[in-house]
Amino acid sequence: MKSTIRTFLGGVAAAAMLTAGAVSAQADSWKYAFEESLTEVQGVYATKFKEAIEANSDHTVQLFPYGTLGESADIMEQAQAGILQFVNQSPGFTGALIPEAQVFFVPYLLPTDQDHLARFYKESEAINEDFTELYAEQGLELLSMYPEGEVAMTTKEPVKTCEDLNEVKFRVMTNPLLVESYKAFGATPTPLPWGEVYGGLQTNIIQGQENPTFFLYSTGIYEVTDYITYTGHNNFTTALMANKGFFDGLSDEDQQLIQDAASSAYDYIVDYQKGLADSEIKKIMEAKPEMTVTVLSEEERACFKEAAAEVEDKFIEMTGESGKAILEQMKADLEATEEG
Repeated sequence: MKSTIRTFLGGVAAAAMLTAGAVSAQADSWKYAFEESLTEVQGVYATKFKEAIEANSDHTVQLFPYGTLGESADIMEQAQAGILQFVNQSPGFTGALIPEAQVFFVPYLLPTDQDHLARFYKESEAINEDFTELYAEQGLELLSMYPEGEVAMTTKEPVKTCEDLNEVKFRVMTNPLLVESYKAFGATPTPLPWGEVYGGLQTNIIQGQENPTFFLYSTGIYEVTDYITYTGHNNFTTALMANKGFFDGLSDEDQQLIQDAASSAYDYIVDYQKGLADSEIKKIMEAKPEMTVTVLSEEERACFKEAAAEVEDKFIEMTGESGKAILEQMKADLEATEEG
């Protein structure tokens, strides 16, 4: 059951966006903010989305990469207020608004196989129906969810087992379930805005963090850590949303234009990522030959997988029947999309 606070905030946000949407619907220049640079995965997706919109209409799309309009929380607030028409944000941050979105941080729920993931995000009932409704309650039109690659841990000391994370201050996004995950793994989870992570590792305020491989290279985070470890515990998910007041105020033609652009950008970004992790890890090793890269064996992953059951229970405790239903539907969807 959704809390009174959540319902109230959702109502306030929706009212604000409906008001903003009446104005935004007339605009032919749309604003789109995201959490990465223009050359990273979200930026490449955004560029393809922009190209599709501008090639098939008179509208233009202005892109705002990470940092130009603030941190993740800032751009979400701007999207909800109708200042932005589009926002691309990980469910890791959106989980503060939509607790069920934290399901993407249940360890070992998502497969590491990229083809399976691509089918899942495109065909999943949980994503395309259940989450669409939950996002709409917060005044957001969910246009697309897509993967950004397997998450890797980067640390200052080697990680072969959960015991190796004991007392390690590990940076996490401001997401309650991710905090619970790293507690279960044995670490000391430390929420930090991304802008403070490099310096935090450099000064030993934190000793580890996690992100997809391409991000480890593009942000230079490998420069201040010595070990990259693949435990297979997660794939990074992100989502493109529109201000719902803006979207609902558009003509059917423009709504279809946006949905088609999101779909074509999805197909492009899935193909774009094939081999991306391998090429980026090669760049890291060329830049820093002393970096140690480890893929844990099934035996070494055992303690992390045991902890996953505890985190899954925490997720259901946090989100109640709604979260439990989402989790069960996602498991069913993953099974249905396992074989292409």
